Amino acid sequence: MWIWAISVALIVVLLSQRYWEDRLPGWLGRVRDVPWRWYLVGFPSTVVRIRWTWRKLCTNADLTVTNRPRQAVVGGDFLVKATALRPIPPRLGLPRATGNGLTVRVHLHPGQTPAPFMAASEALAHAWRVHSARVVSPRRGEVLITATARDPLADGAGRLPVRPVRVLAALVGRIENGAAWEIDFRQVPHWLVVGATQSGKSTLLAALVGQLAPQPVAVVGIDCKGGMELSLFEARLSALACNRREASGLLGGLVIEAEHRMAECRAAGVRSIWELGEDVRPVPIVILVDEIAELYLTDGSRDARQEAAECSTALLRLAQLGAALGLHLVVAGQRVGSELGPGVTALRAQLGGRICHRVNDEATAEMALGDLSPDAVMVAQSIGEDEQGVAVTTIGGHWLRARSTLTTTDQARRTAVLHAKNTPVLPGLVHAIGTGGSSA
Repeated sequence: MWIWAISVALIVVLLSQRYWEDRLPGWLGRVRDVPWRWYLVGFPSTVVRIRWTWRKLCTNADLTVTNRPRQAVVGGDFLVKATALRPIPPRLGLPRATGNGLTVRVHLHPGQTPAPFMAASEALAHAWRVHSARVVSPRRGEVLITATARDPLADGAGRLPVRPVRVLAALVGRIENGAAWEIDFRQVPHWLVVGATQSGKSTLLAALVGQLAPQPVAVVGIDCKGGMELSLFEARLSALACNRREASGLLGGLVIEAEHRMAECRAAGVRSIWELGEDVRPVPIVILVDEIAELYLTDGSRDARQEAAECSTALLRLAQLGAALGLHLVVAGQRVGSELGPGVTALRAQLGGRICHRVNDEATAEMALGDLSPDAVMVAQSIGEDEQGVAVTTIGGHWLRARSTLTTTDQARRTAVLHAKNTPVLPGLVHAIGTGGSSA
């Protein structure tokens, strides 16, 4: 009797969650963020479904083995191949709940490989009634299946986890397994971001600046579309170049800044600014480049070609030297292809972080993700027009789908003004914008 009463009470609490969760006092905020409905109802029912369908699923997806031979000689003249009547599925481990799904290990029989299980990931998702199932092989003889209960990238799929962020790390959205999407420049110093118009590229940059704004970090911008995009954050930018001539000067000033930092590290006998004392360590600088093609395309004139060459050389030097010197690049563009010149191809090789939103052509997706995984290119091309902010990105050597946090124009402007007092003053870079980078 008591069990039924408790069960009914839990169901009532879960069904009314949307009405009471926002009224919890602040000290119970963590309780509100716990996915109680999944832990108490969704997870148990999914485990039952997994156990109930496992044998039939393995049989239909050809994931079983048999102790009897699959072929036999009949009459001494014929070799007959047949399907075993008693297939044996691999042993299923104990499912473990996660915040938005579960993980379960499968122990393979001798002779089995992970490949058929990876190919059957779609069948697993349909049989278990989950959003997706990803299969990896963490060790020999077993596979790990990670099931995601619902699409965490869909609107209203849950709150973004809030946790402490170290300097040069930014929580910009959510990845497909429900975890926070973090861009950490200390781990991956440079990033390439591609995406068509209205794909969410600008939203990602806004989320990134919003996360960096409270930190002791200098942010400089290059926006050759007259500053239309990055001028929203001008109150928090230490310098902003709005055309290619100014960009050439700013990049030249950054190269000189890099040389000064190299000299400081050499004099101190260290290999990185992070080994310097806090009292002498120069401020980290994040360089945002919006629409990279504008730096490389020319009208054929001598001056235009020279400016483009200067920008290309400076960007490549910053990408090669900047990681240890606290200089980090975020290069964004709608179209990034080899037709822009060999400088773009060389620059791409130095940008370890990749983010590909919806694109209009396969070449751009190939340029961003082709050297990582052919599957990632296909997934990026499947992003629809209604999936603004969704992208394919690199996380820990693997690719995942992710979605950036929506940041409106007003939110971006207010964030920049709110944290304007944190803007480091870099007069050398401001001066370099107007003088062609002759000083820093």
